[in-house]
Amino acid sequence: MQKHAEACNNMQIHLRPYRSGDAEACLTLFRDCVRRVNIRDYTPSQIAAWASPEIDASVWAARFDDRFAYVAVESMADGEVEGVVGFTDMTRDGHLDRLFVSADYQGRGIAKRLVERLFEDAAGNGIEQITTDASITANPFFQRMGFRVVREQSVACRGEQLTNFRMQGASQT
Repeated sequence: MQKHAEACNNMQIHLRPYRSGDAEACLTLFRDCVRRVNIRDYTPSQIAAWASPEIDASVWAARFDDRFAYVAVESMADGEVEGVVGFTDMTRDGHLDRLFVSADYQGRGIAKRLVERLFEDAAGNGIEQITTDASITANPFFQRMGFRVVREQSVACRGEQLTNFRMQGASQT
């Protein structure tokens, strides 16, 4: 695997495989990102349902099992880890399930690097097409990454209907 690191004011962002101990930090990051970033494209009631405190943390964490999964962690130049600033996971058949980057770290190429890492996994495992169900907010990012919209969808989430887009992209072998 190529080295994925970015210097940033004595801080570096590294990608590493997801570990079970990352689950709580990833769930916290997910909720914060939905509340702070996706709020521009969804109603407050949709955001409340999507980032609900009622999400079962153990069920949510179990979805990382047997997947290609990575976290982006910030660390000091001396190697001391500061925390998870992004994460992603993809099923073994090529469905990119989750991709979230902290609101405070958006626009630094972290999501791009996470998706590129999944492209490497897909290519190395004979997965030719990757699908995802992208939010309204994430749709432009995925288009820039070479995905195309297959269809618009309305999905139920704790009593709310959320619009997202089934998208498909080549694994860039």
